[in-house]
Amino acid sequence: MLATIDLRTTALSARRLREVLPRAEYDVEAAVAAVAPICDAVRDRGAAALLEYAERFDGVRPPSLRVPADVLQAALDGLDPDVRAALEVSIERARTVHAAQRREDVTTTVVPGGTVTERWVPVERVGLYVPGGRAVYPSSVVMNVVPAQLAGVGSLAVASPPQRENVGELAGYPHPTVLAACALLGVDEVWAMGGAQAVAGLAHGFTDLDGTECEPVSVVTGPGNVYVAAAKRRLEGLIGIDAEAGPTEIAVLADASADPEHVAADLISQAEHDPLAGSVLVTDSTELAEAVREAVARRAAATKHSERVTEALGGRQSAVVLVADLEQGLQVVDAYAAEHLEVVTEDAAGVAARVRNAGAIFVGPWSPVSLGDYAAGSNHVLPTGGSARHTGGLSVQSFLRGIHVVDYSEQALADVGRHVVALAQAEDLPAHGEAVTARTEPGEGRQ
Repeated sequence: MLATIDLRTTALSARRLREVLPRAEYDVEAAVAAVAPICDAVRDRGAAALLEYAERFDGVRPPSLRVPADVLQAALDGLDPDVRAALEVSIERARTVHAAQRREDVTTTVVPGGTVTERWVPVERVGLYVPGGRAVYPSSVVMNVVPAQLAGVGSLAVASPPQRENVGELAGYPHPTVLAACALLGVDEVWAMGGAQAVAGLAHGFTDLDGTECEPVSVVTGPGNVYVAAAKRRLEGLIGIDAEAGPTEIAVLADASADPEHVAADLISQAEHDPLAGSVLVTDSTELAEAVREAVARRAAATKHSERVTEALGGRQSAVVLVADLEQGLQVVDAYAAEHLEVVTEDAAGVAARVRNAGAIFVGPWSPVSLGDYAAGSNHVLPTGGSARHTGGLSVQSFLRGIHVVDYSEQALADVGRHVVALAQAEDLPAHGEAVTARTEPGEGRQ
């Protein structure tokens, strides 16, 4: 089921490693062409287009795009007590971790009379996307909403696809568990719209058929399918985005000390998401590799979503990568830059501390990715497709902007003025220098 890539006798550069390591085929650029007319239609026709796309793509027309307050409350009232307790724990732990991320304003005295302050200012309004395709993701409500709230964002709008399976007062609205999670977090603006059209609706704003306004947002965050990623790419600039999320992926860096049953269970846990999900084991132990293969085959056949799991584990995006030693293993996982990386080795903490590229790192046998998905306190909205080389996961910082505030006195400007003029002249921008000399030299422009 899992292909083998044997690198034990091969020394490869980072570029070559990226070429040989497994990765799903995921063409966002091709999807941009498909979503462009959808985004344009939502921009031009607003709610009418959104409702048409709900019928076309989700198979149901919501009674209204804005989810009424009584529907949110009904979803919360009907929530399974065990699920509610689990969500409350997830929220509490996420708040604990994310509260520590809030930055403080810092003022630096550059010279006497000259200061630069970095102010951290929250985005005024954000749109948070919660997918609703093969699975239900109330945990993604938590992961998006908590950091935005702790950043101090004043206006939050959640969008999630309408569900045709809903009945009664919930008919045509997003999944009740998603709605209940919103209610638990105090989010009262929820919109029944999914896919690329939801991103466009949040970006452009629109008026619902009953006159309810959805004001445009400044940032859209949250995972989704390739069409959601394509809409983010299409609309970036009009809005800020967290990332273009691709299929989920897990890499496990393990040695002979790892329990093959644990490793197999973790590889399957991510394969459960999507047939394009990537599950990669990197190990220097052929014995572990064979034991994991056996365990994966046995467990995959018995799991609920066996067909999906088997397709993912048999795809080009999943493999066992054999390495000569952990040193080479570290080179491989840094080149792969996994969304989720488990380090299950002797001295796992020491090995994990040397990793440079990963969305999130899970250390040792008792820190599975599933813990991070729900209740570790960390965020599960993470970079995929190797983008962990340059991008981090969703955090409070995702919703803050650093603004430099420059405050110089007359003397402080005079002291540095000649340097400003010299650089302005070097760049052939004399008016830049004159904006300083008009203040610092007697003559025209000074009273």
